[in-house]
Parts: sequence; structure tokens; C-alpha cells
Amino acid sequence: MTGHKKFSNLTKDFSAERKTRIANQTATLKEEMALAELRQALKISQAQLAEKLQIKQPAISRLENRTDMYVSHLRQVIEAMGGELKITAIFPDVEVTITNFEDLAMDVDK
Repeated sequence: MTGHKKFSNLTKDFSAERKTRIANQTATLKEEMALAELRQALKISQAQLAEKLQIKQPAISRLENRTDMYVSHLRQVIEAMGGELKITAIFPDVEVTITNFEDLAMDVDK
């Protein structure tokens, strides 16, 4: 394996400050993900997610490429990946969790 090095070997000589900067950037990037990136980061395939949602795999592809979807659909997808969806309105002086959407019936295109 000439030319190949372990990532840990490449970063072992980084200063503590540089490692902290990298960790902070990584955390920021993890906070801002598209639905497909989130699924991939969780190591869930479209087929696995489709099976959990009891829909066909192409429907997952369509969901991931939408720029607009029902909150109920998004909640169902997030829950199938093992998460919980919370909607928060952020104002300069306060953050408010919106609860109107918590009991919506979920109906993903099949």
C-alpha cells in the first residue's frame, strides 16, 4: 500500500489548538445535514429505511430530494432512523419549541 497512510498518523502531530478547531468544525458540519447525509452518517441504506417505513426504496430517494415536505413525513423518517424531531423557533432573546406537530398522523407516499 504505497502512498496510503492512516488518518490517525496524518493528524498525530497536529497541535491541540488545531485538533480543537477541527473538532469544532466537525461538530458544526454534523449539526447541518441534509436528510440523505444524515441517513448515510447513521449507516442506514435507503433499502433499510424503506423497510422500516414499509415503503419502496424509490420513495426514500424522492423524500431525500424534496425541498418541501409535510412535518409528519419528516418526523416519521427521523423516527425510523432512531431519532426524534423537535421544531424550535429561535428568536434573539428566546427559543420556543413548537408542539402543534407532535400528534400529527403520519402518511408517507407508498
